Amino acid sequence: MTDAPLKLFNSLTRSLEAFVPVHPGEARVYSCGPTVYNYPHIGNMRAYVFADVLGRTLSWKGLKLTHVINITDVGHLTDDADAGEDKMERMAAAQKQSIWDIAEHYKQAYWADVRALNIRQPAQWTVATDYVPQMIEFAKGIAEKHCYELESGLYFDVSTVADYGRLARAVTDDGEGRIEAVEGKRNAADFAIWRKTPPGESRQMEWDSPWGRGAPGWHLECSVMSGEVLGFPFDIHTGGIDHREIHHPNEIAQNQAHCCTNGLDDPRNSGARIWMHNNFLVERSGKMSKSSGEFLRLQLLIDRGYHPLAYRMMCLQAHYRSELEFSWEGLGAALTRLKRMVMAVAPLADVTPQPEAEHAKFAPVLAKFDAAMADDLNTAVALTALDEALAVKKVDAGIKRAVIEDMDCVLGLGLFGLTRADLRIRPRSASITEAEIEAALARRREARAAKDFAASDAIRDELVAAGVEVMDGDPLGWEWRLGE
Repeated sequence: MTDAPLKLFNSLTRSLEAFVPVHPGEARVYSCGPTVYNYPHIGNMRAYVFADVLGRTLSWKGLKLTHVINITDVGHLTDDADAGEDKMERMAAAQKQSIWDIAEHYKQAYWADVRALNIRQPAQWTVATDYVPQMIEFAKGIAEKHCYELESGLYFDVSTVADYGRLARAVTDDGEGRIEAVEGKRNAADFAIWRKTPPGESRQMEWDSPWGRGAPGWHLECSVMSGEVLGFPFDIHTGGIDHREIHHPNEIAQNQAHCCTNGLDDPRNSGARIWMHNNFLVERSGKMSKSSGEFLRLQLLIDRGYHPLAYRMMCLQAHYRSELEFSWEGLGAALTRLKRMVMAVAPLADVTPQPEAEHAKFAPVLAKFDAAMADDLNTAVALTALDEALAVKKVDAGIKRAVIEDMDCVLGLGLFGLTRADLRIRPRSASITEAEIEAALARRREARAAKDFAASDAIRDELVAAGVEVMDGDPLGWEWRLGE
């Protein structure tokens, strides 16, 4: 049941819009991917959970999905500025490694997080350094009418396109504050299309161009890769809300220059029909930033004993356009909800799904689920519909499994691939083994059965001292967990 018309919030028009494919029956989506100079933090990964849910929903609606995510391995400076170091070059120098080795290591780390969060593989990963010749050709095509050259590189003149900055709604006489001043720029918001290697310097990643040896600007990369693979205009461009202020407005300006220069009253002139942005993940301790050292990355959550899909659940419990506050308590609550769902589907583990069978008992909850996802991906409400479906009693098990699988295919929790054992992750700091815990609990059950409560309490105290929380009366039946 996928009858509800899909409506999505378009950041460019600041309105909820019906999704009408550019190409009937298809959905072409481009997502800004990582700059592979460091491990992604969990705030970065929220953007890919969001993009994954979007793609799954488009597929649920019967559309042929082509989803592209880029890998930025050159061109992204340490700020959204036109001065300073390339993030990749800086990390390579700090690690005393080849920039290519840095890119490969952190690309693999990112992909590991993608797999751990059950994010589907896109149709294509586009890697920036594979598209440099196309970037040079794109820049040559717009240079005469829209660019000018300075000693430091080729710059885009934002006054040459209509409605520059409409996406951000932050255009002022002084330009965007985070763009550093570069001597000779015509407008404060002008940005680099091509950055020349400074005299006397060399970079590990640099190419010859009509404007000198150097490297492409970060903004140019996404325009070229999205256009090359998906064609202009395509359906949806996604990214974090931080991209809405500088990176995406600059992409849009380049796309306008390449395609038409016409205004943005027609969103297609931006290169994409709809621009979508997820909000920030907020963490009050200050450990979200990579500059803080041991920042919050997915592996840290696992090291603390939390299954990575608990973080996916945490993301799903909030609307993608709302700020999501991270806390260990909130993550624990999300893990508990995931455990309840895994327990609820366990009796259906060996049941053959019957997707074509009559869903009369599930029709209301399926309608609720579909309406929620069609309402700008309201995953929080969709989860409550899933809870309701799991609670339905006295129905054919094959039909129930098919319904749950259908919903889970959209939410991406992978419920039928999880067991209680999977969700019980031993914190890295714990020295006691699971076998030792189970043996101690068996002795404790024997002591309690014999009403030897002194022995029972002594065993419990031993376990507590080893960092094991014994959960007597736990309705989930987990019995114990390792403390953080």
